[in-house]
Amino acid sequence: MYQFDRAAYEKRMKWFTEARFGMFIHYGLYSIPARGEWVMSDEEMTDDEYRKYFDAFDPCDLDMRQWAKAAKDAGMKYMVMTAKHHDGFCLYDSKYTDFKSTNTACHRDLVREYVEAVREQGLKVGLYFSLIDWRHPDFPHYKDRQHPMRNHPECGNEGRDFDRYLKYMHAQVRELMENYGKIDLLWLDFSYDDLRGEAWKATELVSMIRSLQPDIILNNRLEVSGEGFGSLAEGHPTPYHGDFITPEQMIPPAGLKDPAGNSLVWEACVTMNGHWGYCAQDHFFKPSSMLVRKLVECVSKGGNMILNVGPDAKGNFPKESVRILHEIGSFMRENGDSIYGCGACAAKPEGMYRLTRKGSRIYVHIFENTIGPFPIPGIPKDKVKGVRLLRDGSGVKISTSWVHSDYPDILFADLGPDPVLPDQTDTVLALELEA
Repeated sequence: MYQFDRAAYEKRMKWFTEARFGMFIHYGLYSIPARGEWVMSDEEMTDDEYRKYFDAFDPCDLDMRQWAKAAKDAGMKYMVMTAKHHDGFCLYDSKYTDFKSTNTACHRDLVREYVEAVREQGLKVGLYFSLIDWRHPDFPHYKDRQHPMRNHPECGNEGRDFDRYLKYMHAQVRELMENYGKIDLLWLDFSYDDLRGEAWKATELVSMIRSLQPDIILNNRLEVSGEGFGSLAEGHPTPYHGDFITPEQMIPPAGLKDPAGNSLVWEACVTMNGHWGYCAQDHFFKPSSMLVRKLVECVSKGGNMILNVGPDAKGNFPKESVRILHEIGSFMRENGDSIYGCGACAAKPEGMYRLTRKGSRIYVHIFENTIGPFPIPGIPKDKVKGVRLLRDGSGVKISTSWVHSDYPDILFADLGPDPVLPDQTDTVLALELEA
């Protein structure tokens, strides 16, 4: 009978809950058609039709050191890259398939280059691996909900051996766990319909993973997809429970807890535009100010945010992504202390601000100024030793103005006479409390 070890769990999760901010990379053959990572499924391409992208794959500009440095400069603490996505194409030298980057014109093991570059920057190393493989002959084709050949009865499932597929899939995961040094995080994707839990031989898979990488962190998608929380959240963890919950393209309305009231670890995975893989026509990029505030929202609710970049066919980050990362990095260099190692604050914010907390310090993230001194309800005035502007450490007075004399129990910060905030994205105050 599996026994959940909370002490061991919290030990391995410590770096993750301190990091708070990471980079997702979706990269593969789908970067060439540039219509998103699901293009093979969306357009119901045959293997032969998709093969032309394999033949053309040669990312001449790709430099993993630039990718890792961009993440570091943006204030991110870990990275996750697609070692294999649903199309079955491997960015590493798997001995179980010919459909891999080392067999393309580039002749490169991109996972090896990636893990080395990420470690050089002092970041934690994460890999994404798809449980699904649309190219494997033993994976269900006809009537599978997502397979490119789902509507093609001539691609029926007679003679397909799913156990043989699982042996293949497990062997590829083993390669990643054995051949690339210490892997800090494995992001598995994803379960649906009848393909969940033990359908993947999940207990066996996770036992193998943890035997090879005892400190690794796993997400919850052996049990669920972007929807659903998994067995740890339900209070009855299976041997293959996820270590963290993975809401996709949304932020939970409040922090997440299990039935016993324990806070759950979660990570919102978010795209910069509307796609994970490179999409040349999608220029609907979220502004950096929005993404900074959403990162703050995640941390204020006890969660992480992993922000995606989809490099183009040549291996370059889109210019919009480069600009956004640079702007986020500028904020993080001045205000990262209000993110790293922080979590939710018991006091509930009111109005256009959020609170994060680390020990005896509360950070007030102000998104919009007020008329007059800035009110911060819920924090006892007599417990506040001092207030500073985080970006430069300058002192901020606690207001004693008559204009708020009708609210004697509320803490007001005097931001000075200028109605324009020093940082209109997020002006951060650091409140030092008595221990």
